[in-house]
Amino acid sequence: MTGLIDALILGLAFAPASASVYNVPAQSSKQCQEKTPNPLEGCPPQTLYVSQSDERADFKTIQGAIASIPNDTTLYTILIAPGIYIEQLNVTRQGPLTLLGMPDYVWKGNRYADVKCNTTRSNGVQVYWNSANHDGSFTDNVYTGVLTVGPTLNATLTGSGPTGFPVPDETPFGCTDFRAYNIDFRNDFKPYTSGPAHALGVSRANAGFYSCGFYSYQDTVYIGKLGNTYFYDTIVAGETDFLYGFGTLYVEKSTLLLRNCGGGITAWKGTNTTFPNKYGVYISNSQVLASNSSIATVIKDMCSLGRPWNPLHRSVFMDTYFDPSVLPAGYTEWSGATDGNYDLNTTLAVYSVYGPGYDAVAERGSNITTVFNQREASLYRSPVDVFTAPNGEQTNISWIDPLALLNYG
Repeated sequence: MTGLIDALILGLAFAPASASVYNVPAQSSKQCQEKTPNPLEGCPPQTLYVSQSDERADFKTIQGAIASIPNDTTLYTILIAPGIYIEQLNVTRQGPLTLLGMPDYVWKGNRYADVKCNTTRSNGVQVYWNSANHDGSFTDNVYTGVLTVGPTLNATLTGSGPTGFPVPDETPFGCTDFRAYNIDFRNDFKPYTSGPAHALGVSRANAGFYSCGFYSYQDTVYIGKLGNTYFYDTIVAGETDFLYGFGTLYVEKSTLLLRNCGGGITAWKGTNTTFPNKYGVYISNSQVLASNSSIATVIKDMCSLGRPWNPLHRSVFMDTYFDPSVLPAGYTEWSGATDGNYDLNTTLAVYSVYGPGYDAVAERGSNITTVFNQREASLYRSPVDVFTAPNGEQTNISWIDPLALLNYG
């Protein structure tokens, strides 16, 4: 049976999207998400209900529901009623877990990330934790996070230096299939960069996010060692290095909102392994926009696509729209680092990008940004190309919602 499922998923990954499903949100759980007199109508077995006001709820907090679930292989679902939840979420279980918001737009087929400059978008479920590692106030950035998915505390630590925190080899893999739908995770410690402030951290786990939002200023999204993360129809807002880490992140049909410019959009630390790896960040069929018209005039031609956190950095923007905020040269070196953390092993690339912020001549002339041809880009064109198991084996995409894969491209 597993072979059949894997074959189906592979087929979906390469199947052409039909007009009826293209560019729509992933609606795999919409029967459970619909607002009905019985909140759990249409939900799978082992669904817990969280609400701050409904007396029928199993829990009033999301973390209370997460903590109640045994660390086994049973699939659990947590249905969350609309509201503002001020709490830190930590997922350490190895078995599959799905968090569901209850939006109205999912039934209408509207995409969450289909926004323009000055467009505001929010989900009914908002999870806030406002915290930043300002002037070293914490021993590690992970303590600032709104949501952290990883098997142990040590597994999720960012650490420092070219290789980060030395996670013990015997550390187990965490959640094999974590999913979240229609939830916003917000870390608004200050309305500007004031130190690392995670909205999300994923390490040694597989995690997919669908029609979600991640909002912060610096280091919004951290993908740690052996972390595999997939964003579909998602908004990520930030200012400084707001996609960073060691693992693998694939961003599809999403929006990157520039709240200002600092450092770069991406900052990755590659890792040497005994097998070929594709650790890095890949942005596909998405858009890069100033968050509002006021900041757009300030940051025109200023925002770097990224800077190498170490010389093994790998990031690729593909089939993505750049508004005028993007730096004409594309990427930049890491200022102050030896050789700018840039050498023959560094991948700072674009492919088939477009829009007023794309300047092919400036990028090619930068000696930093690589403009891929079709053959070079083919190595990273879909999730099946980049995600691997911890031992380096491909194809590791069974944890991605098949309906999102059907909408690929």
